[in-house]
This record gives sequence, C-alpha cells and structure tokens, in this order.
Amino acid sequence: QVQLVESGGGLVQAGGSLRLSCAASGRTVSSYSMGWFRQAPGKERQFVAANLWDGSIYYANSVKGRFTISRDNGKNWVYLQMNSLEPEDTAVYYCAAGRRGVIDQKGYDYWGQGTQVTISS
Repeated sequence: QVQLVESGGGLVQAGGSLRLSCAASGRTVSSYSMGWFRQAPGKERQFVAANLWDGSIYYANSVKGRFTISRDNGKNWVYLQMNSLEPEDTAVYYCAAGRRGVIDQKGYDYWGQGTQVTISS
C-alpha cells in the first residue's frame, strides 16, 4: 500500500505561482509512475503531468511550458511547480502513483485526497 498526501494548494492571483508537494509513504515509489491530475467544479478529473518510473515526463497540452513535475525518490516526494497560473487552472489537484500509469487514470492505483488550487482573475 502507498499513502499519498498533497500539500501546497491555495489562493493566488492570475500570473502567480504555486508549488504542490506530494508525500508518499508505505513503500518507496521509485519504481512507480507518479502523476498529477486535477478536477474542476462540474468537470471530470483530467491528466496534468506524469513522471514515469523510467524518467519519462508527460504534460497535458494546457500546462506545457508552465508546469514542471519533479520527484525526489530518495525522500519519496513528488512536486508540481506551477507558474503563470490562469483562472482555468482552478481545481482540486490530486497526486497518484501506479506501476502502469502514464496519462490514463486507470494506470494509477493509489490516490491522495487532493489539494485545492484557486486562481483569481
């Protein structure tokens, strides 16, 4: 079992930055793909970014060039640096871990509770 806890959400103005963190416990996640997803009010949860076990990195087109995913396997942490934030980025952000995860949520077996990100215009 892997437990995931997100932190770092909050309220910022458009154009600002936030750094989300995800702490993993229970077992080391160095062999897992780690992903970030988000769910806006009234919308389905969608892919944001993924850092795979082999080092490959993927981003949704909507965040490419603005968001950066990174991981510290030694400390079991995953981060999402978010710059140039837009009101459309407002959502609950979830951290996920899975051995088969890439972009599809079905590849992730473990999920955090989420952290709220709100961007004001």
